[in-house]
Amino acid sequence: MARRSPSVPPTAPPKLTAVSQGSVTVRPVVLIAEELSPATVEALGPDVEVRTCDGANREQLLAALPGADALLVRSATRVDAEALAVAKSLRVVARAGVGLDNVDVPAATQAGVMVVNAPTSNVVSAAELAVALLLSVARHVPQATSSLRSGRWERSRFTGTELFEKTIGVVGLGRIGALVAQRIAAFGTTVVAYDPYVTSARAGQLGVRLVTLDELLRISDFITIHLPRTPETVGLIGDAELRRVKPGVRIVNAARGGIVDEAALHAALVDGRVAGAGLDVYVKEPCTDSPLFALDQVVVTPHLGASTDEAQERAGVSVARSVRLALSGELVPDAVNVSGGVIAEDVRPGIPLVEKLGRVFTALAGGVPVQFDVEVHGELIEHDVSVLRLAALKGLLTDVVEDHVSYVNAPVIAADRGIDVRLVTDSASAEFRNVITLRGTLADGRRTSVSGTLTGPKQVEKLVGLDGFDLELPLADHLLVLRYRDRPGVIGAVGGLVGVAGVNIAAMQVARSAEGGQALGVLTLDQALGHEAVERIVAEIGATSVRAVDLGD
Repeated sequence: MARRSPSVPPTAPPKLTAVSQGSVTVRPVVLIAEELSPATVEALGPDVEVRTCDGANREQLLAALPGADALLVRSATRVDAEALAVAKSLRVVARAGVGLDNVDVPAATQAGVMVVNAPTSNVVSAAELAVALLLSVARHVPQATSSLRSGRWERSRFTGTELFEKTIGVVGLGRIGALVAQRIAAFGTTVVAYDPYVTSARAGQLGVRLVTLDELLRISDFITIHLPRTPETVGLIGDAELRRVKPGVRIVNAARGGIVDEAALHAALVDGRVAGAGLDVYVKEPCTDSPLFALDQVVVTPHLGASTDEAQERAGVSVARSVRLALSGELVPDAVNVSGGVIAEDVRPGIPLVEKLGRVFTALAGGVPVQFDVEVHGELIEHDVSVLRLAALKGLLTDVVEDHVSYVNAPVIAADRGIDVRLVTDSASAEFRNVITLRGTLADGRRTSVSGTLTGPKQVEKLVGLDGFDLELPLADHLLVLRYRDRPGVIGAVGGLVGVAGVNIAAMQVARSAEGGQALGVLTLDQALGHEAVERIVAEIGATSVRAVDLGD
């Protein structure tokens, strides 16, 4: 496959295909189940039908889901197996935010429904709130506000502490933790961090020293939490850890509830081992009644990390763009249940080619393989080509299973059918810059292979190999593949019979192992060839096999 010319203009937004039902053109239906910004609706574009419902109202949601192609939610709508079961047309669920606690991702994957979110939409807002909580705890801002509004002037009561020359411990140096570290360093602080998945080099770029959790607890004047909630992180800061902290430490948790044990934190605050805490998240939410709320040295907010106008709009616009990609049949970078990796521009044009090769493979093999190799040869292997494995599986299974096959559930269906799939890469490609070969072994031992490439400035899809025979002809919607003994008159006979059937031959190529030996003929046709015409060709030329391959939608 040739590389794209630098003169090619940037890719336009994906076009959505409307479906014709009789004389009526039906646009894809996008169901918005919670309030989103006007910019989100605008980003969806004019070529979708937008419907709305109250996702928190279960009956209303279930009634609105049939016929929806996409569902946009925030946090109040529960998208579970029941909801997915009634949404037969659903192709994508988009959560306008970071968390996915309200979406049953495994059930969506099994149903072939893509799940997307906006993982970077709130990182700035969340980082700024953590800094705000840290400063509020250090300077007693909310308590002093409340006191003054009550008519009291209590300056000495609210004496705080500076951040200058203090040690700030950041637990979790991901996107948000890194932003907090950068911002808090500007106060003249020393920043240390605990994150077993971050390299010292990356921490050094941020001006942060990596330490163990024990050391961080021992030396930090302030501790701020920025980890996801997982089985490994729940209770990470518990009673034992809070007995090892530096006396007078102040702790902020604006990440996820449960990472800091709330009961242990309460005890440490009452005992004076911890001087203050700033909390935006809780084990159970909404949370309006907690022993922590009764302590003067605690500053609390109701999970406001993503609650800025900018973050909400950024999240909505981000998932709207993802929905457009999903509805246009493309892979989505923010899809949480598609393991295709980041798609390089040089790789993207090969996705539809490989999907078609998968369908050709199934048609020629007459079934699915038990061993299936996706071989990528040439310069493409400089990039992540794992998406081509997904495309090959989708094509392989599209015409042989009753369920809708997508990039999401193709690996699941393949595993259920016992197909062992491998991605094989090789920098060598003899005749073309890049060649992709699908090679498989069926349960009865038969082997089939199909190879294709893209050529020229227009990136023309070409079939360049079948079962070891070399070819080069454009890949069309309708193919006729013949296997027979090489002898005079066969090509003329085939052409005559196809003409009698009223079908035009666009192109034809013949390859053979040797003169008079096995021959392979491939015809590209303007329309599909009927079963009776195929049977007449078999009888006329004594073909060992004739396969009509129809790739048309």
